[in-house]
Amino acid sequence: MSAPTRPAPVTNLADGEWHRLHPASPLLRGGLVFLAVLGFIIANLRERAIDLFLVIFAPDAERFGGRGGPTGDDWANDPVGAIVTNGLVGWALVALLVVVIAVIVGFWLSWRMHTFRVTPEAVEVKSGILFRSHRSARLDRIQGINVNRPLFARLFGTAKLEVSVAGQSANVQLSYLGSTLADGLRADVLRLASGARAERAATQAAAATGVALGATSADPSPAQPAEPGPAAAPAQPAASADSGRPAAAGVPLTARAGGLVTHRVDEFLAPELDPDLAPPESVVHLPLGRMIGSTVLGGSTIWAIVLVAIIVAGVTSGQLWVLFSFVPAAIGLVSYMWSRITKSLRYSIAGTPDGVRIGHGLLSTGNQTIPPGRIHAIEATQWVFWRPFGWWSVRINVAGQSVSASNEAAQRTLVLPVGTIADVHRVLGLLLPDAATEVEPFVVAGLTGRGDGGGFSSTPRRAAWLHPFSWRRIGWAAASGVAIIRSGALVRSLTLVPLARMQSVAVSVGPIDRALDLAGIRLHTVTGPVSAVLPVVDRGEAMRLFERLSEEAVERAASDTTHHWGAAQAAQAAQAPAAHEAAHGEPNDEPPTDVTPTDEPSEGPVR
Repeated sequence: MSAPTRPAPVTNLADGEWHRLHPASPLLRGGLVFLAVLGFIIANLRERAIDLFLVIFAPDAERFGGRGGPTGDDWANDPVGAIVTNGLVGWALVALLVVVIAVIVGFWLSWRMHTFRVTPEAVEVKSGILFRSHRSARLDRIQGINVNRPLFARLFGTAKLEVSVAGQSANVQLSYLGSTLADGLRADVLRLASGARAERAATQAAAATGVALGATSADPSPAQPAEPGPAAAPAQPAASADSGRPAAAGVPLTARAGGLVTHRVDEFLAPELDPDLAPPESVVHLPLGRMIGSTVLGGSTIWAIVLVAIIVAGVTSGQLWVLFSFVPAAIGLVSYMWSRITKSLRYSIAGTPDGVRIGHGLLSTGNQTIPPGRIHAIEATQWVFWRPFGWWSVRINVAGQSVSASNEAAQRTLVLPVGTIADVHRVLGLLLPDAATEVEPFVVAGLTGRGDGGGFSSTPRRAAWLHPFSWRRIGWAAASGVAIIRSGALVRSLTLVPLARMQSVAVSVGPIDRALDLAGIRLHTVTGPVSAVLPVVDRGEAMRLFERLSEEAVERAASDTTHHWGAAQAAQAAQAPAAHEAAHGEPNDEPPTDVTPTDEPSEGPVR
């Protein structure tokens, strides 16, 4: 009798079937808190535990005031002593065992009832034991995909995948998946959202219809049954999206353990951004010295100096209440500065076929992929203390990432923590690939220029009454469907807004503006850290600019196809055989090359 066959590990999570998360997910989500609380209790009751064993094995010893002593019924102040002196040790151990079993069963049920699936239309997640929830993230609403690998999760070879969707609290999280499976699922979801698969399927269906009609008219013989494809496979029960390691039958346990340790070490040492996804010259790296220097010279340093001065003054004057008021703020500020440095270690940004990929982190790592057409505004800023070093930072507005969001969400809007002008050029080329050539001549003048040079408009001299220090820098330009705004003296800024994703435009004229024949213009985008505002401009020019931006925004939005960035490439690949036949007069028997954008991991054992 043959041995039972072990089912093959799941390697494709975008097959439309329901799957489960990694078996260690309950431990990584909530089990660590339970273990920490249990460890805290044990650490604080270690002396009571010693007394408990002494009472059990040496009942004549005087402990807890003796049996029936004054503390024998003091359940509020000494529950452990009361349990021992009242002879309830056995029942206490049974209750503890029941609690542990209940927690384990609860974790197992939460894993069992937490399933997900990826269809051609959405990513769906079902969860909950008593109260069930069903969340769905439409693929055409996806704004980005983030893969985070906390330190403890990396020890298990797992990762957390989060699908960012336009809307408040609309993101869908899959915590946790096998690390390689998370990368593969991200590639599949991006490919589905790009429209490449739908375009290719429609083209193949049309070609198959034409072939079938031709075969019917030429050969009346009955058609042969088609070979069943993956879609015809029978539905499988929900499978676990665990580490996906293949069965190693006959391999010694020590060899398998050594291979697992080696694989984990390779994962820790591997770069967060796969160098095979983009050419080396398209990647911007962040030196550690620059990151530390920019943090020390940042605006948070001023607040740190102010807090230290207040604390020192309060202590020297005997006002000790200052310690309770300002020391926590100082600790929080130092923590922020430290997290800013650590989160920027091994920082990299590069363009991939499915969008801009940003990676960061040393022990706890993370990366996000921003698909094309999801960036609503870009801003490059320079703090005054950074000016001698020529450092700039770049932020973006993406739907679903607001200013009031969590620190982790706000971090995702920072695409370049600190970089040189050359880095800004390369980042803008990644964020605006369709307009990079036309926007390039305006970048240098927008970052450091003044007046009407470099293609920017000039601001009337009377604007100095409202902006005495920055009126010479204020100006605007437009190129290839991108509005460019320059402003700022203490903090220089250059804002770029793709008109295809501009929500609206408004002209504001206050009493003083009306007296000076001036006006201000605001370009509305989705909520985020970037505000596209032209503070002051001639009033007549403001009305002309309002009309121009309004008309061009409608035209650009109507012709924009970046939300299905893979459909055009799939259509070109499908039309290649027809073009070859038309040019050479003979059919091209070679199958078309699949140019569907992918960023799948390299082949090999799924771990």
